[in-house]
Amino acid sequence: MSTKRIVVLISGSGSNLQALINACAQGDIQASIVAVISNRPRVYGLERAQAAGIETQTLDHKNFAERAAFDQALKALIDSFQPDLVVLAGFMRILTAEFVQAYTGRMLNIHPSLLPAYKGVHTHQRALDDQAQIHGASVHFVTAELDAGAVVLQAEVPVFAEDTAETLAARVLVKEHRIYPQVVAWFCAERLSYQDGAAYLDGQRLLAPLKLKHNAV
Repeated sequence: MSTKRIVVLISGSGSNLQALINACAQGDIQASIVAVISNRPRVYGLERAQAAGIETQTLDHKNFAERAAFDQALKALIDSFQPDLVVLAGFMRILTAEFVQAYTGRMLNIHPSLLPAYKGVHTHQRALDDQAQIHGASVHFVTAELDAGAVVLQAEVPVFAEDTAETLAARVLVKEHRIYPQVVAWFCAERLSYQDGAAYLDGQRLLAPLKLKHNAV
């Protein structure tokens, strides 16, 4: 089994990117991050990649008049690195169906909620507004419908009465840094696959997302 090639897409500070970089360096993920691409210039995630010796590219979406034109340019840039897997790590762009279809079964995303709850943005505040008792994060395959692809692994956290969106987000982020490298490792070890709209682990269809149980951390 050859070492897998990963391209990571970011838009911001890149803390999940850092978790993936660390996991690759420690041998927990049998893969190489061959490029990090940001749609925003000068974000901290690019510095994280450069510090790890990973090639970085910036493709500013503001330079494109249409979403489809940006996605076409992004696809060409990604494909130049010949990745086995595309990882969205805080990539804040809604992608066109044509783009997503090009990477069906080999593009992952992490979302800060227990999907299918709270698709889209402002997930932590929405959980607080609903007085949810449990919140969390989900790693899923990317499909054309926003945050609707097959979920592989989730992590739960408790919601406390004194929580703000910021404190809740920080608690969820700790879990994100655990579950994202795990799912990427499964994919790169050829244990995880996507078939007919479903996720399979070790050849078994996941009828429900796998979960890490919540605790107070």
